[in-house]
Amino acid sequence: MAFRSISRRFGSRLLTYRSSSLASLLHSHATSFGFQEVKEEEKSKLVGNVFTNVASSYDIMNDVMSGGLHRLWKERLVGKLSPFTGMKHLDVAGGTGDVAFRIFDAVNSVKRRALRKVDEESLEETQIYVCDINPNMLNVGKQRAAERGLSDNKSLVWVEGDAEALSFDDNSMDGYTIAFGIRNVTHIEKALAEAYRVLKRGGRFLCLELSHVDIPIFKDVYDLYSFKVIPNLGELIAGDRDSYQYLVESVRRFPPQEKFATMIADVGFEKVEYENLVGGVVAIHSAIKL
Repeated sequence: MAFRSISRRFGSRLLTYRSSSLASLLHSHATSFGFQEVKEEEKSKLVGNVFTNVASSYDIMNDVMSGGLHRLWKERLVGKLSPFTGMKHLDVAGGTGDVAFRIFDAVNSVKRRALRKVDEESLEETQIYVCDINPNMLNVGKQRAAERGLSDNKSLVWVEGDAEALSFDDNSMDGYTIAFGIRNVTHIEKALAEAYRVLKRGGRFLCLELSHVDIPIFKDVYDLYSFKVIPNLGELIAGDRDSYQYLVESVRRFPPQEKFATMIADVGFEKVEYENLVGGVVAIHSAIKL
């Protein structure tokens, strides 16, 4: 694992980034759908179609593609969040509930409650908002909640919403997570600005995303697996090759780790850091609103 910290005192490198046009830097990402160039207004529809198609098999495909490692990556994400009772948390692009359930379990763990002597009233005050733009993904999450006996649990709130235009008040959240979602938004900078807006002072931002591998040989093997194996798995298991071809391509169009960290700092976040997992196959970016 590799761990990096991005400071606002980066000097010339950060200043050079800021001196360029942020809008033009992001335009190539905002108008790309995988390797295709599309109009901005078309991208959200195309991405929506992808997740409508894969919603029912989304978590199964995550298991298959990552060999189950995505579970460990999400546990690492939640560990960095350090959930606490009574918190107000927003999980964006989390429709199937995979991250939200982990946060819920962490807050409600017997060990945590025993150590902190948490009362039932504090537990009931905990609010975990699962926000997703795709109703099909949310339906999968609600079904999973029902299977867990959590259909009527007031701590889990399911919200259909856009990462670029959140419906939540300013300074209302203690934490914000987004896992494997931010590369799919049309304007990354708008989603980051919204994350900053809704977080309280001291609130933590965490993003888990497929990223860039720079290790020689391993990169070649990873590229071969990505382009030759993953689309075939999508066709075999989900009956949808094209959606998983898009997934592979979208990762390559996503900003490298350090550039994305700088983008996070540019909307106002402090103490921006990232940790590479599995040689950069995924990265967890974290930051705080001070």
